[in-house]
Amino acid sequence: MKIKYHYKPSKLIKSLLLLLLIATVAFIQGCTVLSKQKTQTAQKVIVAYVTSWTTVIPDPKHITHLNYAFGHVNDTFNGVRINNPDRLRKLTELKNNAPDLKILISIGGWGSGKFSEMAASDTGRTKFAEDCQRVIKEYNLDGIDIDWEYPTNKSAGISSSPDDTKNYTLMMKAIRNKIGTQKLLTLASSPDAHYIDFKSIQPVIDFVNIMTYDMGNPPHHHAGLFRSKNTKWISADEAVTAHVNAGIPINQLVLGIPFYGHGKNGIAGYIDYKEVVKLTGFKTQWDADAKVPYLENEKGELVCTYENPESIQIKCEYLLKRGMLGAMYWDYAGDTEDGALRKAVYTGMNK
Repeated sequence: MKIKYHYKPSKLIKSLLLLLLIATVAFIQGCTVLSKQKTQTAQKVIVAYVTSWTTVIPDPKHITHLNYAFGHVNDTFNGVRINNPDRLRKLTELKNNAPDLKILISIGGWGSGKFSEMAASDTGRTKFAEDCQRVIKEYNLDGIDIDWEYPTNKSAGISSSPDDTKNYTLMMKAIRNKIGTQKLLTLASSPDAHYIDFKSIQPVIDFVNIMTYDMGNPPHHHAGLFRSKNTKWISADEAVTAHVNAGIPINQLVLGIPFYGHGKNGIAGYIDYKEVVKLTGFKTQWDADAKVPYLENEKGELVCTYENPESIQIKCEYLLKRGMLGAMYWDYAGDTEDGALRKAVYTGMNK
């Protein structure tokens, strides 16, 4: 005769088994999320600034992110004012055929003020952040790009305060709190990594667009990759290192590339690349140290500093080798009609 044993687990064991099951499911879900985050981080970005005062419609196949320039802090220091909102709405229609394209509004720009006043109070920061959330929802955007040039500095003719750097951090945290973690929060920064406490904002931002241009005027380069005799105060390579030293991981940094140049002696101080290639009477030269081209007049003087497809390819090779997140350029409309520069960026980033 066999004795049958009927084992019934106790309530405690049942509870422990349930907890184990829940923990296992949570672990699997967590691994899936981390895997997605790593995949997203590994994807390189190509950020194009598109302005409110131009009419060109970008080709989404050459970019991953579009930053609309500009929005501004409003006159009451508690919200966002958008330049040419109809153009922004038109641009967001690109997502109908390019659903992966990320479109952000860039708030600020050179000479765009009222940041200091807005960020100085908790009420101002909160109201501004709430309005950022409204703008994202109303215009079907993917995030906010802050282009405050620059905290604590009034050289652009804007108000400033010694507390701007501290308040900048509080502002960015307020924006992140309101827009949530599913939307992007990025910023444009000075080449020397001054004005901002990068360590304090790093946990709440997605990436930093370094404005590695306007670093000199003729007879100096304005976007030299490395230092040469024609470097004025900083090179793009030194700018990247400055941001890493300031507390931003290399894979959260995006290298800025200008689609324009600076000239003198008969060449416009600000000149789009599409106009640079039309210039005659100058000799094209190459700075082998800085890895950029320039134009020289009959006296042998550097009279125009700019980028071309060759220098852009080298910049892309550089940023990929350093492990940077991607490339950014100002601005889309400066390119030639056939897209010589944007195609160079795209090709360089997808080698």
